[in-house]
Amino acid sequence: MSSRYDRAITVFSPDGHLFQVEYALEAVRKGTTAIGVRGTDSLVLCVEKKSTAKLQEPRTVRKICKLDSHILLAFAGLTADARVLVNKARIECQSYRLTVEDAPSVDYVTRHIAGIQQRYTQSGGVRPFGISTLIVGFDLDGTPRLFQTDPSGTFSEWKAAAIGRNSKTVSEFLEKKYPEFVEENKQVKETGRASVVSGEGGDETEEITTEDHVVKFAVRALLEVVESSAKNIEIAVMKAGQEMKLLEEEEIAKAVASVEAEKKAAEEARKPPAARADPGGAAGSSQPPTTSGQ
Repeated sequence: MSSRYDRAITVFSPDGHLFQVEYALEAVRKGTTAIGVRGTDSLVLCVEKKSTAKLQEPRTVRKICKLDSHILLAFAGLTADARVLVNKARIECQSYRLTVEDAPSVDYVTRHIAGIQQRYTQSGGVRPFGISTLIVGFDLDGTPRLFQTDPSGTFSEWKAAAIGRNSKTVSEFLEKKYPEFVEENKQVKETGRASVVSGEGGDETEEITTEDHVVKFAVRALLEVVESSAKNIEIAVMKAGQEMKLLEEEEIAKAVASVEAEKKAAEEARKPPAARADPGGAAGSSQPPTTSGQ
């Protein structure tokens, strides 16, 4: 049935499908995973990064793009399509500044990008953009915003979102852990400390900034589906009134090591006390029976 209606983007199937749009969504699902997390006063984009060739310049392969001084975009899907869409968005941001003499809002830029994506679903001779985007930034009053757009042109605001390959698994993790994360992030903002599980099964606290806390949460989510290595991860952090910061590989490695240590401590805490006290178990402590009369 689909082969009769997927030739042209402007033709609906009898059951109301636009197959070219659905094929574009499939291209997104095959792309690398990208995660956006909104904290109380910071925003983090965390993306899976494919390994580069030995002679390739790593800085030319980016999944996180800067649209304006206060707006970032991460994408999943076809990189070439993303480059075209990002350039259109950058031009609109500069045009807005020249016309209005003020910075565009995150909502305005999101609507513009979603509008372009939608126009490419109802015009002959074109095809949909094969990407979904996560757009983060701060409004003029310092409010953090996180939006997601799809190839169909739909957009919505999120507290935390995931796109790309294995996004369903990551989204389930975010839905489960986000309420707990929000409470901890508020605590970090007030006290500068966060609770961590110790290897002995109790809770300890550590000094940490709000942005580092958001980074750790995003890394925890991405490690659900990505190999535990700083070389496979790219992270950008934003705070109100400050420039975007791309984390160096050493900083990412530190965050990954911290998350892995907490996971290991949580696993140890779930073990029975006897197993923690005797890692070798009963088999390791048993001695061979002695024989008499020899």
